[in-house]
Amino acid sequence: MAEYVLAIDQGTTSSRAIVFDRDRRVVGLGQQEFPQIYPRSGWVEHDPDDIWRSVVTTCGEAIRNAHIEAGQVGALGITNQRETVVVWEKATGKPIHNAIVWQDRRTANLCRKLKKQGLEKMVTRKTGLLLDPYFSGTKLAWLLSNVPGARARARKGELLFGTIDSFLIWRLTGGRNHVTDATNAARTLLFNIAENRWDKELLELFDIPEAMLPEVKDCAADFGSTDAEILGAEIPILGVAGDQHAAVIGQACFEPGMIKSTYGTGCFALLNTGSEMVLSKNRLLTTIAYRLDGRTTYALEGSIFIAGAAVQWLRDGLKIIGTAAESGKLADSADPSQEVYMVPAFVGLGAPHWDADARGAIFGLTRNSGPAEFSRAALESVAYQTRDLLEAMKKDWKADGRKTVLRADGGMVASDWTMQRLADILDAPVDRPVILETTALGAAWLAASKAGIWPKQADFARSWALDTRFLPKMDEKTRKAKIAGWKNAVRRTLTIE
Repeated sequence: MAEYVLAIDQGTTSSRAIVFDRDRRVVGLGQQEFPQIYPRSGWVEHDPDDIWRSVVTTCGEAIRNAHIEAGQVGALGITNQRETVVVWEKATGKPIHNAIVWQDRRTANLCRKLKKQGLEKMVTRKTGLLLDPYFSGTKLAWLLSNVPGARARARKGELLFGTIDSFLIWRLTGGRNHVTDATNAARTLLFNIAENRWDKELLELFDIPEAMLPEVKDCAADFGSTDAEILGAEIPILGVAGDQHAAVIGQACFEPGMIKSTYGTGCFALLNTGSEMVLSKNRLLTTIAYRLDGRTTYALEGSIFIAGAAVQWLRDGLKIIGTAAESGKLADSADPSQEVYMVPAFVGLGAPHWDADARGAIFGLTRNSGPAEFSRAALESVAYQTRDLLEAMKKDWKADGRKTVLRADGGMVASDWTMQRLADILDAPVDRPVILETTALGAAWLAASKAGIWPKQADFARSWALDTRFLPKMDEKTRKAKIAGWKNAVRRTLTIE
């Protein structure tokens, strides 16, 4: 009997594949980074073929490292970087251009133009999103307008559009299945999340032919089966969710009011609002948390574009640390008398500011500022930005007086220093789970529960296990002073009122 589950976790800087056994233990892992392409300032691209090769390679590695055969894998789940856009030829599967990554800001002028036309309220009412280059719709419009002949070919049905999940499924199934799930569709600016359908008015607004678009399915559904020659066996693809939504599931945030925050390249906090589609009055996003058995669960989301990427900049850009793990130790040794603030607006600021033209800034430097102070500022910026999100969420979602508890995951949560500082700045407990691979775990659960290998939702939620709870230790006077300094730094960085 096929008792193993394979999860593909296709991220912004690397692809990972993880094999879980029936008891939800990680038994095999593969990971591979791939190149980031920066054609111009503010532009970010990936070669879709690099992504494809990395996925196939890591799946093979994970299966081999699990010491099993591909035929023993009973289900495959996929989770992916959201909003990144690929357009490929229907006949060949060949991309017509590099993928445009979620971080890319080339469509800022188009977004400004549409805002000036008064269209943002209509877009938000239908999609829960704002007019920002972050989302897929304007990226797709750019490709159709700037790749010679693309829009005409799309109208003839020769081209297909998809987020990374769709592109991978198309290739994994040998071009038989052009599909996506509700969470990825919800991030395109083209999907009506109240009615759960592609919206004709939005397609007309961006001049996008509907024939390009994938079929939208529940998160746990039949997405097709892999060609045997690709991974070594036919494996049913039974679960798909965008990375942040998969983390909601992996963290078992199934009840309204529960919050998870993922700290990877960026940071994304989602608050489960149940069946209620809460339209934010504080510039948060309304999104689909997940859709199961035809029932939609919604969430409020705050998106931070730069979290772990700030630490990568210290390592790769300034070269003041050798590994990301050094940042916490350095931060702990920083001079407490210096208050250095980093506003990491390298690709603009996300929620709740949504300033596409803001750029990174550092405030409070002295002659004695060095690697330790830079490291502390980078890590603290993540805590400050998270606090901004949670403050906005509390205004939109009227809690019943309960204290917020944040379930945190992602690469940065391995740092005790970062998690403690996060609890201090939030003045709230931060829970780190035993299983840190929550994004892959969520995708795996979608597929495994559909296949009958893992338990259903309630039993899965009961299996969530706490590793460490970080409680606030900072005194209120210090916290208030630090937060005031952060707000001042952000105010001086913004380009919009």
